[in-house]
Amino acid sequence: MFDKLKQINELRKMQQMVAGERVTAERNGVKVTINGTLMVEEISLNPELSQIDQERALKDAFNDANKKMQTQLASKLGGMMPR
Repeated sequence: MFDKLKQINELRKMQQMVAGERVTAERNGVKVTINGTLMVEEISLNPELSQIDQERALKDAFNDANKKMQTQLASKLGGMMPR
């Protein structure tokens, strides 16, 4: 029983650590910041770009941030997983 409680406590710690992670990616002056739960926290647009260019830059920045976050979390969580 205590092993299960210990596992639950470890999972909560991992969840808090993941939620606290932040990654920002930029494309053509458009910035996207996401957290460890892959929720967008901030978007900064570039008013010098056309709407189509902003949309493309936003999509690319978000995808880049998402990949960075996945890599970062895999690196951190890989060392924390029980074997």
